[in-house]
Amino acid sequence: MAPSQTLYPRSTLKRIIKAHSNRALSKNVDIMIFLDYTLFLQDLMREASIRSKQSGERGISARSVRRVRDMTLRKFKG
Repeated sequence: MAPSQTLYPRSTLKRIIKAHSNRALSKNVDIMIFLDYTLFLQDLMREASIRSKQSGERGISARSVRRVRDMTLRKFKG
C-alpha cells in the first residue's frame, strides 16, 4: 500500500460519529475507535478459534463466532 493511502476515510468516519453522538470530538477520536474495533475483532476471532478447537471443528465457523459474540461484546462495552 502506498504511504499516501489511508485504511479508512477519516473525515467520513468523524462526520458519522459526530452525527450519532451530538458531542464535540477530539482530534484523533476516529483513530481510537478504529483501534478499538480492530481489538474487538481480534479478540472475537481468538475466542472463536479457541471455542472451535474445543468442540473439535477444523476451522472457525459462523456457529463458533456466534457462541462467543455476546461474551466478547460484554468485554468491550464501556
